[in-house]
Amino acid sequence: MTETMWRCDQVRAGRLYNRMMFDTREEAEHFVRRMQQMEPDQMFSIEAIEAKQVWN
Repeated sequence: MTETMWRCDQVRAGRLYNRMMFDTREEAEHFVRRMQQMEPDQMFSIEAIEAKQVWN
């Protein structure tokens, strides 16, 4: 596992709808592209976070 993980938040109507964690930015971006095709009304954000914030 790397020291950096990528958090992808899905927001609908200003509220957090779903949060997913990915090992690489490319995986997160691929997920966002697929989801935008199926649900264009959602907003997505991708953010780098330290793995230690997720796992103790």
